[in-house]
This record gives sequence, structure tokens and C-alpha cells, in this order.
Amino acid sequence: MSIKTIILAAAVATTGSFAAADSYFENGRTLDRDDTLELGLVRAEGAGVVEIYDFHRGVQGELLGSETVNAGANTDVRVNVGFERSKDVLAVINIDGQPVVSKVYDINS
Repeated sequence: MSIKTIILAAAVATTGSFAAADSYFENGRTLDRDDTLELGLVRAEGAGVVEIYDFHRGVQGELLGSETVNAGANTDVRVNVGFERSKDVLAVINIDGQPVVSKVYDINS
């Protein structure tokens, strides 16, 4: 098993932990309601993509938007979701097509 596989497996195993997600996503648990969600600083272990999903009633729904990220710290990450959201969303960092970490955000009304 490669080191990259071990790191990826460890990151996926900690996805449910807010402490782990907070080390990837700088912003707190609340985002302003807008058609473009401002995630701020996002850290990634490799080049990948941040995907935003509808998370109504705690269930991952449709993909609303995505933004590419580079390895390391990505400042001022913004994802256009097409319209103002009034529900929770789920942000997922995918590297090499595999989810590494996710975080649920509440949207301010």
C-alpha cells in the first residue's frame, strides 16, 4: 500500500470529525446566503476539486457547483451554486476522484 493510499484512507476515516474537516476548511460552520459560496481558505493534500452538494435533511443531494483546488493552501475559494441557498450544503474535497474530507455548512437566512 502506498503512502498516498494510507493518507487518503486516514483522511476518509476522519471525515465525520469536525476537527479533521476544520483542518481542511478554514471558515466556521456558517456561510452567507448567496449564489456564490465563499469558503475562504481551503487546504488540499493534492490537486483536486471542492464540490458543493445540497444537504437538505442531512442527506447528500444534487451537485450544486464545484471549484478546482491545488495542493496546499488555496485562498479565497468560491463556488458558484447558481442561486441563493436557503438550506444546508455539504462541501467535499475530492483528490484523484476520491473523497478526502467533507464538511456541512449552515446557510444564513
